[in-house]
Amino acid sequence: MRGRLLDVCIDAGDAYALAQWWAPLLGYHVREDARPGWKAVPLVPPTGAAGPGLWFNQVPEPKTVKDRVHLDVEGDWREIVAHGATVLREEGAVPEEDWVVLADPEGNEFCVFAPPAA
Repeated sequence: MRGRLLDVCIDAGDAYALAQWWAPLLGYHVREDARPGWKAVPLVPPTGAAGPGLWFNQVPEPKTVKDRVHLDVEGDWREIVAHGATVLREEGAVPEEDWVVLADPEGNEFCVFAPPAA
């Protein structure tokens, strides 16, 4: 049996707000018909770009434990912190790991890798 990854779904207390936060970070955009108050808000990749969609699904309970699935992002972690992320594990905290662990405004963990050197 074989499947194809369509979307990654992320639980959120405020699905629309969290989708709006992630959109510029990933270069995605909130689907044009999405509105505040929606219980499931889709992000779509830029036109012509490959990659799964992301859905932010509103749930009543807060996040309480470490995520079992997370996103890996390439970029400058300092810029992402300036955008509103929180540092969970600083650069160099584990010598053999070359990424920084951040959390989005609702506490969902993600890893940030530096872009390749030019």
